[in-house]
Amino acid sequence: MKDFTKYLFLIGTIALVASTAACGDTDADAAPTDDFDVRIELPATADVTRGGELTLKVRDGKAPLTTDSFLLEGGGISHLCPILRASSEDFTLRLADACESGSYTAHLRRDARKKTIGKIHINIVEELDFRPAEGTTVYGVVATAEGPVAGVVVSDGTEVTVTDAAGIYELRSAKRWGYVFISVPSGYEAPADGVRPLFYQRLLGASHVVERRDFTLTRVDGQDDFTLFLLGDMHLANRTGDAAQFAQFAADLNAYRAARGSRRMYALTLGDMTWDKYWYSNSYALPQYVSTVDRLLGDLPVYHTMGNHDNDFMTTSDYDAAVKYVDVIAPTYYSFNIGKVHFVVMDDIDCSTYDGTDSRIYVKRITNEQLNWLAKDLAHVDKSTPLIVSMHAQVFKPSGTGFVYDHDSANTETLLDLLDGYEVHFVTGHTHKIFNVRPDDAVVRGRNIHEHNSGSVCASWWWSGHLTPGVHLSPDGTPGGYAVWDVEGTRFDRFYKSTGWPEEYQFRSYDLNNVSFSMADVPLMPANVPAAVLSSYKQYVAAYPANADNEVLINIWNWNRNWRLSVVDERGKQLECTPVWAYDPLHIAALTVPRFNKASLTAVPSFITDRYTHFFKAKADDPDVDLTITVEDEFGRTWSERMQRPKAFSTEAYKRR
Repeated sequence: MKDFTKYLFLIGTIALVASTAACGDTDADAAPTDDFDVRIELPATADVTRGGELTLKVRDGKAPLTTDSFLLEGGGISHLCPILRASSEDFTLRLADACESGSYTAHLRRDARKKTIGKIHINIVEELDFRPAEGTTVYGVVATAEGPVAGVVVSDGTEVTVTDAAGIYELRSAKRWGYVFISVPSGYEAPADGVRPLFYQRLLGASHVVERRDFTLTRVDGQDDFTLFLLGDMHLANRTGDAAQFAQFAADLNAYRAARGSRRMYALTLGDMTWDKYWYSNSYALPQYVSTVDRLLGDLPVYHTMGNHDNDFMTTSDYDAAVKYVDVIAPTYYSFNIGKVHFVVMDDIDCSTYDGTDSRIYVKRITNEQLNWLAKDLAHVDKSTPLIVSMHAQVFKPSGTGFVYDHDSANTETLLDLLDGYEVHFVTGHTHKIFNVRPDDAVVRGRNIHEHNSGSVCASWWWSGHLTPGVHLSPDGTPGGYAVWDVEGTRFDRFYKSTGWPEEYQFRSYDLNNVSFSMADVPLMPANVPAAVLSSYKQYVAAYPANADNEVLINIWNWNRNWRLSVVDERGKQLECTPVWAYDPLHIAALTVPRFNKASLTAVPSFITDRYTHFFKAKADDPDVDLTITVEDEFGRTWSERMQRPKAFSTEAYKRR
């Protein structure tokens, strides 16, 4: 990450140039220039009341004249600010009434001459009868239109404080991260810029400069019951037809929202909204992502989590790698509250070993800075409050019959210790697959900790839907889509919604008598491909040879150990269901076979089918017996399929309609 602190002063000899420009007059840029020996100390940022006065220092007694005018230009508008008084030490101007908070280029005008001074950020503030304490560098007010909001947690990413009865906060901030943010309190919402809630503001002054940053909230009702959408791994990059496929996802999500009426709804991304490699080669980066989601998701508040591909690989530190993300999206870690739930967003991609190339060597780890901040944040959260902790990379991973750490172990232990005593739901992405860890899994050591590694919006990086339209699958066979959590107070009801499919689509079955793969499926593969390529493809041939074993394979992508599976044949016989690790046959047919079936093939293709958990096998007595497959989740919802056998297998048979 990069130090976002700006220079305090732009100091120099100012050559005064006059202009006839008034507010809104852009012809002033064409005015003639001339030099004047006027020396002004221009701060990087200034807090000013609307239409209020601003005093600027001068050097060496070289002040402007009271007959000069001060111009602020930004957004195609010029604001004329008259100079009220001037001395050898400073001068005072009156801000134009129409001037809003924002960045401006400052000019001086004398007669028909004008010259640029420099850049300044104007922060429009309300009158406040308050003087910050000695040592305070950041302060402000958190309020609604009705008045101040007390008890709001405020942080600069290092220090944490709360607002007092007057809604005022103070921080002794070193401004290391260059921003200040509030933990939006329950029952309130922050204003939004498109889909992004504005819960943070940038700091522009040097570390010792006192800056005021105010926050405005809106009081909302009915927030204890809300719907949360988890949006994993979008990987928008202007390739593989991702724009059209993402539009289909957005239409699906918007249709689901519309069907839910007036219920409050929020979204949380799980990282990798973009793809760093294509920031440069395809000119699709974070600003283009923001434009896309603003256009397609409208007024849905979307909180963001940073992923490994949202870091800038052309940097050489974790700090620098996050500069563009913080500039465009949000802080890389923060917290907020909705209803009776406390949310914590963290960045578990440590890019400290980035070397400025596309090697992208990172570690899945929560840094010590974040752990220190989290301890301070949780000091304001009662143990009875459930936590949803979002980060991009998974904390655990399936291994054999259980789960193991998939994170830096030392810092993960510290993280789990900090969370001890809370009901914790990790929500993660990164894998493009689904698994669920529960408190009764040995890896969490008796803590009330869950992990929900959610499916991805892009599935296999948009490849399967590109190669085989209508078949949009992740490498474990999970359909591309999003998780839906209905929160009622502190109770969570959740399911996975597949893009383009009804809610009832929760599993897929295969009659393995009709599923097989062979070298005949890839006639274009060169005979002299490297051994590793041939071996990679033959793993699918070995997994699914032609056979008549009467086995049925069932992929239940959102499975956890509290779910139930029943397979009964048409004669009433209950079949034994055995959990297995398997390759999803439809993903093989839709993506893997086309990627191996190339005359130009010289290496193992990317994004091919992974062997994964959440599969089950059952063995029928004969090839013609029909089966009833019933799946029940932990919330009592059941889904059934009357599987008529023989059941054909083809990509066409499994396409969404």
